Amino acid sequence: MTGENQLVDASPRTPDGAPVPPAPVPPVPAPAAPAMPAPAAAPEQVSRARRLALPAFTLASVVGAFAYVGAVDPNEPGHYPVCPLFRLTGVLCPGCGGLRSAHAFAHGDLVTALGANAMAVVGYFGFAAFMALWLVRAYRGAPAPRFAPQPRYWWAIGAAALVFSVIRNLPFGSALAP
Repeated sequence: MTGENQLVDASPRTPDGAPVPPAPVPPVPAPAAPAMPAPAAAPEQVSRARRLALPAFTLASVVGAFAYVGAVDPNEPGHYPVCPLFRLTGVLCPGCGGLRSAHAFAHGDLVTALGANAMAVVGYFGFAAFMALWLVRAYRGAPAPRFAPQPRYWWAIGAAALVFSVIRNLPFGSALAP
């Protein structure tokens, strides 16, 4: 060696200079199956207060809106905007009279509420039933009720609103007009 970098082979050799073959690697044993299966992870328990938060907030918001409409009379001009369809065309839409209906409903006058907008009163009771179901299910820890009607139900609701709108604008349906 003359000081140059030379490659040094450090692999083991037999006495006659042949490389030693690598030792066989023993197979890795498969992990033994547990005697008993591990218990399934328990679903995360959510506190009752947390489960009730969203339905309670929703209910509080609607109660607040009804309290406002109950306090500020929509029968007095200037408190609420006029329905744009009614202002432009003179035609009552399915929602016309809804605020007057909510005002009467908030005061417990169901007959006046039905006279102002019967379809809205049906919606109030439907919403109340949905909220009761949601609150009970949240209290018990069950999943929230799923409200996903099939398209045919949406068409039926739209057709009912259209028929309601047409009838309340005809002379014989004046009882449905606000």
